[in-house]
Amino acid sequence: MTTPQARILGVDPGLNTTGYGVLETGSGRVSLCEAGVVRGGDRGDIGRRLEKLHRGIAEVIAAFSPEALAIEELYSHYARPRTAILMGHARGVIILAATQAGIPVHHYSATQVKRILTGSGRASKGQVQRAIQRELGLAGLPEPADVADALAIAICHHYLKNAPR
Repeated sequence: MTTPQARILGVDPGLNTTGYGVLETGSGRVSLCEAGVVRGGDRGDIGRRLEKLHRGIAEVIAAFSPEALAIEELYSHYARPRTAILMGHARGVIILAATQAGIPVHHYSATQVKRILTGSGRASKGQVQRAIQRELGLAGLPEPADVADALAIAICHHYLKNAPR
């Protein structure tokens, strides 16, 4: 008996650049379906930037009909609290797009994603990229870093979605 195909949308939220990766899973395998970025822009009215981000993610959802959206949890570095605030705005419109489409949203911390992929919650960007390259059988490292992070989040969800709690 074969397992039905399912799609997971992984998202690395950012107001300027949001990475996304769509994985197809089934029969114990994971394969890359699509990956890219949605740009909110680095200047201008925040409302317009958020609208562009929402529209872009809604288009990805409409095009690939994922069964789940996995997104990085909000975190803050004490030296850059503004970054967390802007990331929170981006996460909000991404979660809204998923909710409007009836897609469940799952949240993962950056350290949890790194630990699942590499065995270390403190893995470097390069270690994560190499783990994704190996896991998905890619010819090269996934670029840019936003796409690599989105794929990592989707892979983490794939491994944890049926794990005993």
